[in-house]
Amino acid sequence: MKNNHTLIIGGGIVGATLALKLAQDNKPVTLIDARPKRNEEDWQQILGQRDARVYALSLASIELLKEVGAWQKIAASERKADYLQMQVWQLNGVGELLFGDSTNNSDDSNQNSEPKMLGSMVEPAVIEYALWQRLSATDLKQYLTVIDGQKIVDMDWLGATQGYRVTLDNDTVIDANLLVGADGRGSFVRKQAGIELDILDYNQTAICCAIQTEKPHQATARQAMLPTGTLALLPLADITDEDKANPQHWQSIVWTLPRNQALALIEEHPRYIADKLAAASHYELGAIYKIESIASFPLAAQQAKTYVSDNLVLIGDAAHGVHPLAGQGLNLGMLDVKALSKQLAHDYNRSGGSLWGTNQTLRSYERLRRPHNSLMMHSFSALNWLFAGSLAQLRPIQQLRNEGMYRVSKIKPLMRLFAKQASGV
Repeated sequence: MKNNHTLIIGGGIVGATLALKLAQDNKPVTLIDARPKRNEEDWQQILGQRDARVYALSLASIELLKEVGAWQKIAASERKADYLQMQVWQLNGVGELLFGDSTNNSDDSNQNSEPKMLGSMVEPAVIEYALWQRLSATDLKQYLTVIDGQKIVDMDWLGATQGYRVTLDNDTVIDANLLVGADGRGSFVRKQAGIELDILDYNQTAICCAIQTEKPHQATARQAMLPTGTLALLPLADITDEDKANPQHWQSIVWTLPRNQALALIEEHPRYIADKLAAASHYELGAIYKIESIASFPLAAQQAKTYVSDNLVLIGDAAHGVHPLAGQGLNLGMLDVKALSKQLAHDYNRSGGSLWGTNQTLRSYERLRRPHNSLMMHSFSALNWLFAGSLAQLRPIQQLRNEGMYRVSKIKPLMRLFAKQASGV
């Protein structure tokens, strides 16, 4: 295959969104997805099951998905759960933070206004299906090539003017001015480029599941800060006729625990796990009637020491991974897409269409994104330390947390600022 301006390795949400964004801007792009090719029947079978996992899409991520034509399909499917509030509280009930209606409607003039959406909870497969529909659309075929079910086995840098030559496992050879690594935490692209990682292992494991609760979620994303770690209760879309007849009773759970405790709990009977989970949440949503799709994954933060090399750039989880306590991992990756596509277009137009993916362009992208991602990563780590672990349970630290959360909750402009930051706009 002849030289394409951009070759994206990794067909997940972040990589696919960048491919669509570039193709819509009339820039040639090839997207390599190692997963087997799926047809409509495959997708419907996947979507027929409720996924315990959910992404808390910020308003900025939703806007980007709108730009590439994917959000319209998600909205039409009704397979999403918008949330209007975020509630954060501690085990002892002291120092609750509530973002949303109360922070948006801070004066009498706004009391009758419509509540503002803070974001939307969407299952990964729902987003991927919408992106797949756009990737398959005829209006982009002039600029977009998608290769499914193939992995790269070799990548060679040919010099700054030629970029990279990549070989796939079916012996296909592709040349590209710019190589984008969007291939996740274990990124092959990052390893082949010799880019090292900074890693912070939390020695925690998250238990993920879907639950049906006694009380409705009321379009509120909840997070309890427990001594063992965070417990997130996130609204899930109602997908069956039974769900829709009695809406807002399904939640996605991310329950962070010390690793040994989580691994022991995951071996127990689902009913036992459900009862422990309800007790851990202090029955915030009442009893748990059903529990599905129980899984676990270890928690660690990581960041590439650099996001760029000659003719090569990392985005999304290939560049950074954060603690899930604020649900911002995918949103940070989508901000990468927005910043990179904007910088590429700016420098290409400024050069009169002669330069694409130069070192100057890629370094500008890194300066925009790496400090922000570092701040988010370390902030989440600090919050995790502040609430979980033995030191966090010392009375002086407990008192500091309680007083801090109480004071912050009373400062409405600061609460609105936090809500704005969470929305990504």
